[in-house]
Amino acid sequence: MKNEWTTLEDVEKDILDCTACPLSETVINKVVRKGSDEPKVLFIGEAPGKNEDDTGVPFCGRAGKILDELIEYMGLESSEWAVINTIKCRPPNNRNPNKKELDCCKPFLTRQIQLLDPNLIVLLGNTAEKAFCSGHKMEWGAVEMLEGKNVLKIFHPAALIYTKSRTEDQHRFLDENRHLWKNE
Repeated sequence: MKNEWTTLEDVEKDILDCTACPLSETVINKVVRKGSDEPKVLFIGEAPGKNEDDTGVPFCGRAGKILDELIEYMGLESSEWAVINTIKCRPPNNRNPNKKELDCCKPFLTRQIQLLDPNLIVLLGNTAEKAFCSGHKMEWGAVEMLEGKNVLKIFHPAALIYTKSRTEDQHRFLDENRHLWKNE
């Protein structure tokens, strides 16, 4: 693994070649990203699930449909967003990634963020916050300037599947911060 990647393709090649943690031994497909190479908004999810592991595409299952609805609610065009995960391989039984796994993928996450260079980073849930913020806790719906970027923490789309009542709060979080991605 290189410490410095100059292009997204360099990072993605090393992600596909990575064997730094035991997850690489059980993965079907590593999940790198989807969306624009120059997004205004970068969504960071937790980890691939079964559908993602089967296809290699992030957020392609039920949670992906919810994320698609949120992107539509935000009024983002396909050229304005991208999505990545904190780790690139599916943990067994969809468990949360552990610290070692998050640490192994952190260089990939950091460099993807740098190369994608979004105006806004949207952390989808607590695991994304843990991976990106390194111990710093954010409030739901709050925006903070971290590492030179506006960062917004919202509910992971999967949480909205199981607790539909959070959808109204999620929309409020987005409405209150719409100025961060819209030129209005």
